[in-house]
Amino acid sequence: MPLETPLNSLGFAKPPADTRVVVAMSGGVDSSVVAAQLAEEGYDVVGVTLQLYDHGAALAKKGACCAGIDIHDARRVAEDMGFPHYVLDYENIFRDAVIDEFADSYLGGATPVPCIRCNERVKFKDLLETAKDLDADCMATGHYIQRKMGAHGPELHSAADANRDQSYFLFSTTPEQLDYLRFPLGHLPSKDATRTLAARYGLQVADKPDSQDICFVPDGNYASVIEKLRPGAAEPGEIVHADGRVLGTHEGVIHYTIGQRRGLGIGGLSEPLYVVKLDVDSKQVVVGPKDMLATRIVPVREINWLGDVPLTSRPEWHVSVKVRSTRPPREAIIRPLSDTEANVELLTAEEGVSPGQACVFYETGGSRILGGGWIWRGH
Repeated sequence: MPLETPLNSLGFAKPPADTRVVVAMSGGVDSSVVAAQLAEEGYDVVGVTLQLYDHGAALAKKGACCAGIDIHDARRVAEDMGFPHYVLDYENIFRDAVIDEFADSYLGGATPVPCIRCNERVKFKDLLETAKDLDADCMATGHYIQRKMGAHGPELHSAADANRDQSYFLFSTTPEQLDYLRFPLGHLPSKDATRTLAARYGLQVADKPDSQDICFVPDGNYASVIEKLRPGAAEPGEIVHADGRVLGTHEGVIHYTIGQRRGLGIGGLSEPLYVVKLDVDSKQVVVGPKDMLATRIVPVREINWLGDVPLTSRPEWHVSVKVRSTRPPREAIIRPLSDTEANVELLTAEEGVSPGQACVFYETGGSRILGGGWIWRGH
């Protein structure tokens, strides 16, 4: 009997040279290392970089993921490592799928997470289809998350390095997408390990700083971007206590977020006050004591479920959840209302749970991501 061909590092039963992989290259150190590593292992690598918005104004800006300088850096890595590289103009797709919704949900008093929508609607949808059009066997990215084979197929797991884990931003990855995607950095112990690899491959991006901001929001100034996208959004209104007292005025709801305490401009009060609600229709910023921020029941919709059996096959699921990217998972109970909607009960109340953020589900005590959804209304 002929011997079975062993699986290569990407999980295919053929030599690397016969395995085509599209690498989504942002120009940063992570995706550059992925591309260089796969090229060195002998894979048929094709690098693809997305131009997501007009980067003329952002050419010199450090710390954004999609600027012109990043396209140049990605192209240079491809030249150095000897594989083809393409730049795709996704500006219209990005505006329609990410930027417009970001503006609208922000104006709706929500606190959106556009990086999730970008992964869901642009990178893992349109770019993934492009990879298939290029006859690639799979698509690899520089995300810090792990794909592991389980009894029912590929599973999504947190990165080995909890400080770099990006699972919160990737909960909407579907089982079909997960079948096609690869995340070669997810098992690395630290970011330093990635930079060490970059230096080993001689990549000029080895010391490039990490991107911090949302790529189309320079310096984290959301309000200025919203004002450009939605003129008139910064209309003044009243700052109102939850008990109905008018405490002052503001220059636009878009300048505030749920849970904010500083910069309210309403000094001289005996108790510290926090933003507990943004009422866009009445142009009111509602403030109240800290205990008003505590939430136990979180309504979630647009759920992407990654469990082995359907979400609705049980009346409740005991899991851990994250309601913000920066917080550790907390114990919770999911009570499904349908395949895509549920109420999530937090066993310990959380402060500052905000519509527009994601609620991501994790296996209790484990690393597996069971999916997640979008928080959709206040308490």
